[in-house]
Amino acid sequence: MTGTTQIIRRGRLLDIDARSSEPADILITGNMISEIGPPGLPAPDDAIEFDASDRLLIPGLINGHTHGNSTLAKGMGDRWTLELLLNAHPYTGAGSTHEDKYLAAKLAACEMVLGGCTACLDMFAEFPLPSRTGLESAGQAYADVGMRAVIAPMMSTRGLWQAIPGLYDALPRPLQELVDGMQSGPGEAAADICRDALHNWPHDRDQVKLALGPAIPHHCDIPFWHACRDLAREYDTLIQTHLAESKVQALASEPLYGMSLTAFLDQQGILGPDFVAAHAVWLTPDDMKMLADRGASVSHNPMSNLRLGSGIAASVAMREAGINVAIGTDTCTCADALNMFEATRLACTLSRVQGPDYEEWLESGQALKMATEAGAKALGWEGQIGRIAPGYKADIVMLGLDSITYVPLNDAVNQIVFAENGESVRDVMVDGRMVVKDGQVTNVDMEKLRAEVEASVMRQIPARGAARETMEKLAVHVGPFCAGFAAQDFAVNRFVGGK
Repeated sequence: MTGTTQIIRRGRLLDIDARSSEPADILITGNMISEIGPPGLPAPDDAIEFDASDRLLIPGLINGHTHGNSTLAKGMGDRWTLELLLNAHPYTGAGSTHEDKYLAAKLAACEMVLGGCTACLDMFAEFPLPSRTGLESAGQAYADVGMRAVIAPMMSTRGLWQAIPGLYDALPRPLQELVDGMQSGPGEAAADICRDALHNWPHDRDQVKLALGPAIPHHCDIPFWHACRDLAREYDTLIQTHLAESKVQALASEPLYGMSLTAFLDQQGILGPDFVAAHAVWLTPDDMKMLADRGASVSHNPMSNLRLGSGIAASVAMREAGINVAIGTDTCTCADALNMFEATRLACTLSRVQGPDYEEWLESGQALKMATEAGAKALGWEGQIGRIAPGYKADIVMLGLDSITYVPLNDAVNQIVFAENGESVRDVMVDGRMVVKDGQVTNVDMEKLRAEVEASVMRQIPARGAARETMEKLAVHVGPFCAGFAAQDFAVNRFVGGK
């Protein structure tokens, strides 16, 4: 796109702060927005024109947390808590090859761009260790679709069954022997793989970059946390972890560390502007202040938190504490749809069932900024994406004003947040390139992708069958134990109804 000039004419340009959507022209030079003006804005004679007179133009949505590796496992679980989901990981990922990982990430990217999402932070999981080939394949999938991504390999040094105090001892001896052979890691090997991948990353880091994803604080030993900290500093990259996602996680911290998970990470030197906490449901006010003081971000994932029964995160309190709060979808096994419009609506509306003072509720404009500008900051692209403004990358979503959602168009911000579900997405531009045109992904043969995905899933059926038997044997112990563990008192309550 270097040197190419485009002009989007007569689109209704969303201004979140002014709550307006007036017609405007947008001049794009290469991959950058160079000028915005009223209709009739002068443009070079060779500029490529796009008529957007029936379009509402908004910034690309930014997904603060997902797992692209899980898209081939859609619909595989129902009444799973977070711990039962983690117990099922060997089942949901069984039989996955590098080709499958590429297809999974590609399918995730297609779903997101079709829903108006132009960038994401993907904690891409491989078991028992990440691989340079797998990470590069995931990166290639996002690049092939044309989407931006930060890929953070999800890693741990101990499994769920060893990480929760008392759970391993509650398992019958044959199941203890079984999970002894299902350990992740070792941490030294994972760190070496990440160093190699970071040093030799083949993709354009302005589009697809690599980060680090130590899975959950108490699933990783202290030497591995230190290795991740040092790697992140050496390569100037992000760290994302699942922080206090469930009550079980929050309760586990005291017997393990004698402090909260947030305080533990701070003690290890992890917290800072390049740290992104996924979920952060069971934070105390002291935890929030600590994250804010260190300049950390949080990815609020309301659909996943509801689906897994994890609770309702105190997103307003986090924002008031000074934390940069983005919005994420999480993944297809615990939120099902990678739909940022849905996640944004839930983030806004769930803030309104936590108390009667309406002045403390999230405003629709605040929620939309969480899904755009706050996401850009969390992903390390602040000032580059998340807004439609001169000097920003041309990541623009065009919604059809012919959609019934905008008939009549009274307040575009309210209608996007409270009514949009992604069906109005007509065109999506990323880095000055159209990746969705008239509702179709431009760089992918979707029928071919569907056939490849279905063939991939068929290949995985035998491995999944065996893994499911193992998962179910463990689940009858993991589920009740964790439910009992979570019945303990904690400093805050994030459940509806006070249970």
